[in-house]
Amino acid sequence: MSETDSPVTARIAEIGGWRGDMLANIRALIKDSAPDVTEDIKWRKPTNSGGVPVWEQNGLICTGEVYKDKVKITFAHGAALPDPKGVFNASLDAGTRRAIDISEGHKLNEAAFQSLIKAAVARNQAKAGSTRRK
Repeated sequence: MSETDSPVTARIAEIGGWRGDMLANIRALIKDSAPDVTEDIKWRKPTNSGGVPVWEQNGLICTGEVYKDKVKITFAHGAALPDPKGVFNASLDAGTRRAIDISEGHKLNEAAFQSLIKAAVARNQAKAGSTRRK
């Protein structure tokens, strides 16, 4: 399936506005950082018929949820990732996940974000390798 046929492309177009633009930028940063990443839409429900974009490589990396006032990028295992630049700004007390809430006009530290993506991929690859050896 080409990127233009992707359900994530359709979802971004459906969202539109600054939130769609931000999600498109996040997607580009993810794909640049993890060229083998796969993406899909999950968790469609009556209150969110468009579903949630997800990015995976040897397991879930992150999700991109859209709210009225923000785009929330949630890293499934963010608590296990190094974040020396303090990019995570939400779900900081969660046991496993961490998130980045991006409001309109927020300037994301793109290099630090890409480091988080690479760290998440490396973590998933290490976990996948350890389960294969058992």
